[in-house]
Amino acid sequence: MYPSLTPPRQVKIGDAAAFAGITPRAIRHYHEIGLLPEPERGGDGRRRYGYDDMTRLLWIRKMADAGISLDDMRAAFGEAGDEALDHAPDIESVLSRLEETLAAQEAAIKHRRAAVQRLQAVGSPLGLLSELVTDRLSHLPPGALRPSDLDALLVTERIFGPLGAAIQAGTFIVLATHPDLRAEEDRLEAAEAALDDGVEPDDPRVEELAVQRCAHQMALNQAIEAAGLDAAEEKIFEIYDADLKGEEGTEMSAAAAITKMPYDFSPARMRCLELAGRLFGEALADAHSADS
Repeated sequence: MYPSLTPPRQVKIGDAAAFAGITPRAIRHYHEIGLLPEPERGGDGRRRYGYDDMTRLLWIRKMADAGISLDDMRAAFGEAGDEALDHAPDIESVLSRLEETLAAQEAAIKHRRAAVQRLQAVGSPLGLLSELVTDRLSHLPPGALRPSDLDALLVTERIFGPLGAAIQAGTFIVLATHPDLRAEEDRLEAAEAALDDGVEPDDPRVEELAVQRCAHQMALNQAIEAAGLDAAEEKIFEIYDADLKGEEGTEMSAAAAITKMPYDFSPARMRCLELAGRLFGEALADAHSADS
């Protein structure tokens, strides 16, 4: 003889949650947001859930598993009132929005996966820079670039975008392949760092160092031209717009960067950099005039 099983007419919240595969807390939240009508309480003051409540909970669980948000469920159920599910929630519009959301998420995942693959192929942290930059540096042997080189490229990319960083990469290629120029760069950086707050901006050493920095920049330019890197830069300008669409807006104006990117430079060092820049611009202009 089979045992006689009589289903309950109503169940408590714990039993309802266990059957639906959710938690009592979730059911209470559904009541709070109007997704599930709150049933009347029994004589003991506890809620009792019937068949219609349970089917609503099961549909909510299925819709959540499909990725439909609670707000969209509430809108769908709200249009249906308390009718049976197969008579209303018409969720076609909800599903259309969900499909758009999933497509955007897939695109984001694809982008992140490509970034991870680039890191695996190129290495970290170089692979975190834009592809335009890493492609230009890809022929250098591992360790040829210093961490400070990568830091400088990162800052330049933020201010001037991938194009600006790709152009600056030419300088680091030359430094990585010309030990004599790298040694002079190190010497100049050490001398510039020595222009601390104890040095007056009109100290003769400031102008002397600016002249030396200008001469070094001219030597770097000559090395860039001798290696054909300047011709490569012209090609970079040509392909930039076509290959890096979607990267717009990643850079900020130089004026904004000056007020937000900290450099602990003394007034003497700032004057040295400004003077060296002016001398370098004049030297380039003279060189171009001589060539023409």
